[in-house]
Amino acid sequence: MKGWLQTLCLSALFAGGVLANEVELKQDDAHRQRCSGMYSRKSWGGSVDPFILTRFSHESETSDTDPLVSLVIFEWTDEELIGRVVSDNPEEMETVCDEASVDAGLCTDQDIGSFILAANATETSKFPIVSKAIHLNSPVAVNYPVKKTGFYCVSTYGYSGQDYTAVVEFRNAYGELPAAQIAKLPFYGGLTIVYAVIGIFWAFLYVQNRHDILPVQNYITAILVFLILEQLMTWGFYDFQNRHGLNVGAKVLMVLVAVLNAGRNSFSFFLLLIVCMGYGVVKPSLGRTMIYVRILAIAHFIFGVIYAVASLSITPDSAGPLVLLIVLPLAATLTGFYVWTLNSLNATMKDLIDRKQKTKALMYKKLWWCILISIVVIFGFFFINSFAFAGGSDASFVPDHWKTRWFVLDGWLNLVYLCDIAFVAYLWRPTANNRRFAMSDELAQDDDGFEIRSFGSALDEEDVLGAPEVNVGTEHRRDLSPVPPKPVPSAPRQRESLDGETIFAVGEDGDKWSDDEDEESRRGSTDRKSQEGDDEERERLTKRTD
Repeated sequence: MKGWLQTLCLSALFAGGVLANEVELKQDDAHRQRCSGMYSRKSWGGSVDPFILTRFSHESETSDTDPLVSLVIFEWTDEELIGRVVSDNPEEMETVCDEASVDAGLCTDQDIGSFILAANATETSKFPIVSKAIHLNSPVAVNYPVKKTGFYCVSTYGYSGQDYTAVVEFRNAYGELPAAQIAKLPFYGGLTIVYAVIGIFWAFLYVQNRHDILPVQNYITAILVFLILEQLMTWGFYDFQNRHGLNVGAKVLMVLVAVLNAGRNSFSFFLLLIVCMGYGVVKPSLGRTMIYVRILAIAHFIFGVIYAVASLSITPDSAGPLVLLIVLPLAATLTGFYVWTLNSLNATMKDLIDRKQKTKALMYKKLWWCILISIVVIFGFFFINSFAFAGGSDASFVPDHWKTRWFVLDGWLNLVYLCDIAFVAYLWRPTANNRRFAMSDELAQDDDGFEIRSFGSALDEEDVLGAPEVNVGTEHRRDLSPVPPKPVPSAPRQRESLDGETIFAVGEDGDKWSDDEDEESRRGSTDRKSQEGDDEERERLTKRTD
């Protein structure tokens, strides 16, 4: 009987709806026991004292005159106090009081139909244990007050073999939300505030540089607005469920949140793909490729919505081979995004490196490191959780981790996503020189000594070969530059006159007007010198005559 109880507890922990706020009890093995975490009023506050209320349905038509159902409510740490050893063999235990157990002295006549407790259960138990025999002809509701935080279970057994139905309500002090999910309420509220702060900073930079915005920055603006709304709706869903329970309105909000979550995933993959393709920074347009990217994103969104709705409506017990028709298309589009994104990022980085665009290549290298670190963190956390969940066969795994399972399954992925979207928004933030940076190329600088001037020098050499030979030694070459040339006065050239004197000519070789002026200057200078020489000669002759 003790082994039967262990098996029953383990199956109840992993059954569908284990952590629901209101669950159903039945005769079959999968629904005989229900467990849920419960917080004390002091832990989370609230207007009512937390309790566990069990209500059995009245059976009007029964074959038995007084059918009984065994009921026990306990905290998981006191599970070993349920049942007594019959002999020296610890495996042989009796858990339900019957006439044989009364004869063996394990219980009394008043306890027939209830669970057997250890002799010192009242003194040694850390939490109260309630064991009763419920009469189905006149069932009474059993209220179990919760004074301490713990993992509580309600276990039943059909003593008379009669089918029964009961409803168990795990009511916490703070509201209707299950204890395992209450931490999501402040978590998603905090995420909404963080995304709103990021959106405010982005909006400030966007408005400040609104005349210099790139197309990819418009997509980032759209996804930031979408994320704020999506997180706000998720927080609103949990707040609504905490106030009103899982009613029709809460179920509508749940479907809406699932659709928004699918949209967030598709939009995020779409944005990451076009960024890795260099849209807006390396390429002003993606052409027809953008159409294919949008088709892939829309397909991923449709399959994501189908998967979300199916996961909400199909239980694991009823899922069959047809579920592959829902999972495989979503997995195919997800794989397409992964492969296309990584290939595009590698191609963009290779193109930038080949063109020696070091600044842009560094930006995409940072994005590459961001993706790599995210993948390592996800897989690392996955393997850690796998080893942790490997102990899931142990019945104490869920009771020991019910407070943190929400973070393992959902919370930390949202934090990784937050870090990634914040990093991408920081790299592609609006600045005053967006278009100039995106549409201009960096001047290539090669460490091996090749420079742009080598190309310019080759052009100049071709011009020199076509010029007269006398100008080769005096040609003044200008390095090519992306800046338009400005008229610069040429440096004076030294040229020796016929008399051996040095004069500075102005102009460039090949300029006809300058050459004529130089010739006239030389002639005038020679004539003046000849005239001066004649005057001096006449003067000397005059002196000799005198």
